[in-house]
Amino acid sequence: MRQAGDGLVVTGEEIAAGEVGDLTRVRVFARTSPPQKLDIVQAWRSHGGVTAMTGDGVNDGPALRQADIGVAMGSRGTEVARQAADLVLADDDLGTVVAAVEEGRRIYDNIRRFLLYGLAGGAAEIAVMLLGPLMGLALPLRAGQILWINLLTHGLTGVAMGAEPASPQAMNRPPRPPQEHVLGAGLWNRVLALGALVTAVSLVAGVWADRRGGPWQSILFLSLLAAQLGICLGLRERLWSRENPYLPAAVAASAVLGLAAVYVPALRTMLDTEPLSGRELLPALLAALIGLVAGRIALRTARRGRHPART
Repeated sequence: MRQAGDGLVVTGEEIAAGEVGDLTRVRVFARTSPPQKLDIVQAWRSHGGVTAMTGDGVNDGPALRQADIGVAMGSRGTEVARQAADLVLADDDLGTVVAAVEEGRRIYDNIRRFLLYGLAGGAAEIAVMLLGPLMGLALPLRAGQILWINLLTHGLTGVAMGAEPASPQAMNRPPRPPQEHVLGAGLWNRVLALGALVTAVSLVAGVWADRRGGPWQSILFLSLLAAQLGICLGLRERLWSRENPYLPAAVAASAVLGLAAVYVPALRTMLDTEPLSGRELLPALLAALIGLVAGRIALRTARRGRHPART
């Protein structure tokens, strides 16, 4: 056995001779047999570690299947190894695994981003319908207006959000715990906080318009939509990035269609809205700004959770 940094370098012969007590202390293994590979995987898993095993031979099958992620070679690997593995490298280049991990983190981050955005908006719509009558707004939103909001927020912008690029720090943060739920790591708290904020902003706009005798339902409708679109932009890792032009384009298109709902006669009739003056658009503009700021704060909170301060 030889020392290498903070771990040991051992061979399969030394493992077979019983010279290695704790396999998890070893940093490099050399000339190990297939059964020993299986023992290494099981040792790390028993200590709560997440293991990845590479292999290309028939005898590597058990270790590939036992590991959390089995990686087989696509060109020189046997069919048995490829069938037992979770990941097959078509180019036999281990560097491809790094690119795959980064892409996986990008997709996972975008799923969580959309869940935060969609669940917060949906919770706000439910809360507005439940709390509005208690604040003197008999029917806060009509069914068609709710469907129009969902179409613009979960349709156009939701799809575009899935194309967001990976965070610059994606590969610098430690792996998430295997048992962590997709809504874990504080995501539910952020959903509730953003949902409460959108609810408050929308209801305040509606009550303000109602007290002034204006078309409060149309103002509430636009404010609820605008606050969600602001959050959508605020949740971007890089606000002014040009890597995904589809998202700002989708937000702009949704905003235009939202305005069309109160200015285009055919849509006004279908959605039962009323045209607004320039002053009556101010609550919606303010709601969009508040949503943007809230989205940035939620993003920074998530970053702090992923990169806790060292003590």
